[in-house]
Amino acid sequence: MSTRVVITGMGVVAPNANNVHDFELALRKGTSGIRANECMAEAGFASRVAGVPQGVDEIAASLFDEEQLRSMNMSHRYAGVAALEAWRDADLARPAPGDEAVDWDTGAVLGTGIGGMDTIASRVVPLTNEAKVRRLGSTSVEQVMASGISARVAGLLALGNQVTTNSSACSTGTEAIAEGVERIRRGLARRMLCGGSEGASHYIWAGFDAMRVLCRSMNDTPERASRPMSASAGGFVAASGAGVLVLESLESARQRGARIRAEVLGCAVNCGGQRGGGSMTAPNPEGVSRCIRAALEDAGIQPSRVGAINGHLTATSADPREVASWAAALGVEPAGLPPITSTKSMIGHALGAAGAIESIACVLMLEGGFVHPSINCEDVHPEIAPYAASIPHRLREEPDLEIVVKAGFGFGDVNACAVFRKWTGD
Repeated sequence: MSTRVVITGMGVVAPNANNVHDFELALRKGTSGIRANECMAEAGFASRVAGVPQGVDEIAASLFDEEQLRSMNMSHRYAGVAALEAWRDADLARPAPGDEAVDWDTGAVLGTGIGGMDTIASRVVPLTNEAKVRRLGSTSVEQVMASGISARVAGLLALGNQVTTNSSACSTGTEAIAEGVERIRRGLARRMLCGGSEGASHYIWAGFDAMRVLCRSMNDTPERASRPMSASAGGFVAASGAGVLVLESLESARQRGARIRAEVLGCAVNCGGQRGGGSMTAPNPEGVSRCIRAALEDAGIQPSRVGAINGHLTATSADPREVASWAAALGVEPAGLPPITSTKSMIGHALGAAGAIESIACVLMLEGGFVHPSINCEDVHPEIAPYAASIPHRLREEPDLEIVVKAGFGFGDVNACAVFRKWTGD
């Protein structure tokens, strides 16, 4: 029998809250974290709103010493803050300064979509062009390399197992969970910190604005700008943050008496091959459905057991096709689709961190017996209208909620899906 994998800790840095407790409250209330963004306006963006976590520098200053802070860019700080919260939440002790012990049983897969582009654009390129390379300092490489976030967390927590960074566009955070689950199942690790982090920078978001895929019609009403499944959706809202989950073998969690927050029943990743309607920027609907079905098969459950869906749902033209793909994967008519919600309606699209933050939302919904609202879609898209009854516009209490499925779909036509189960002690 395959090793069972459970979640024993979570940490989050999100545009609408900076810890798991406050994040749950924000989800329940449907609180938006989208705000006007001055940097985007000054740079002449058409879209001038974004989801940026607030107060993270102050939190980081309370957790890290001056030397650590100097070597961290924004993505590192987000990842470090979220990882330490998840570590504490799992009732694990942070190594003391000077402690030389290595935790050989614990590793990390912490992904990013864009990496250190903010540092490259704001420091590396200007100083290099000005022939002032020496002013870059000795930490520039670790800040710009994509694997900097996982390496940083490994150093903070003395991790000795596999430590790596994955990058699969917008499916990164969900894919990281799948990678961690597989390593634990194979008996190669007892615990894995999995998730993703993405910095807040107009340099990161510029290309998306040039593609005209960011919302530009709601600059004066930021909280209404992220509108997944809405007829008036005008594109996604750029966002940032981090989500980290401590995955652990059930045996290990029980041995140390850890609180178990949920179980990861199954995962799947695939690619649509950029065929059948898929492209570099759009998913192949069959690939999406296959990924969802493969995750359910890996979980060993029938589609009828799915109690809620946390979709990718970015507020673009892909939303109607995604909803149809969920229905096809579950083999249901529109009236039979489980509740489907979009966390992005409140926080925007955090790119490589999105799947991890949204997976934390899934666990919180299972623990609390609710489905959070998908805000700003009062005018449901005409092609999604047959599924309108499945969209929660307000908090839905679901005390019997047992299974939530999360999926993410990224540029390159890549897909990732995870199946979460409420923990009842069995």
